Amino acid sequence: MNDAFNISYYESPLGLIQIKSINQKICSVLFVEKETEPFTIDTPLNKECIKQLKEYFEGSRLDFDLPIFQIGTDFQQQVWAELLKIPYGTTLSYGQLARKIGDIKSVRAVGTTNGKNKISIIVPCHRVIGSDGSLTGYAGELWRKEWLLKHEIQFAGTIEGRLF
Repeated sequence: MNDAFNISYYESPLGLIQIKSINQKICSVLFVEKETEPFTIDTPLNKECIKQLKEYFEGSRLDFDLPIFQIGTDFQQQVWAELLKIPYGTTLSYGQLARKIGDIKSVRAVGTTNGKNKISIIVPCHRVIGSDGSLTGYAGELWRKEWLLKHEIQFAGTIEGRLF
C-alpha cells in the first residue's frame, strides 16, 4: 500500500486549488496561494478530480463521482456525510444540519466540523449558512463561498432560503 500523497494543482476561476489523493481516494481539495510542493504527481484519479472540478465550474456538473476519504471522529464523519446530501443549488443552516444528524444542541460542533472539511466544493460545506441566511464561516474565504452559491444559482435556479 502506497502511503504517499499524490498532489496536483488546478487553476480554478476562484484561484489555485491543491488536490491530494492517497490510496486511490481524494483526501484534500483546498484553495492555496501558490504551489508548495517541489513536484506534483498527476495520477489518473487526480486528473479525474480536476476534470470534474472543471465541469463544475463550467456549470455542466452538479454532482461529483469520486472516491473520497477524510480522517475524523464518528461525529465528524456523520456531519461530512450529511454535507454530501445537500443538493446542488440548495442551502441548509447549521441548525438544520444539526437536526439532520439528530442533535440540535450540536450546532457549534457542526460548525467546527464544517470548518474542518478538507474536501471543499466536492463535500459542499459552502452550502451551509447562518440561521438568518447570512454567509458565515468558510475556510476558503467568504467571497469564494458567495461566488460558489451564486454560481449554483446560475445553473440550478434560486437557492432556497437565500438571503445573502
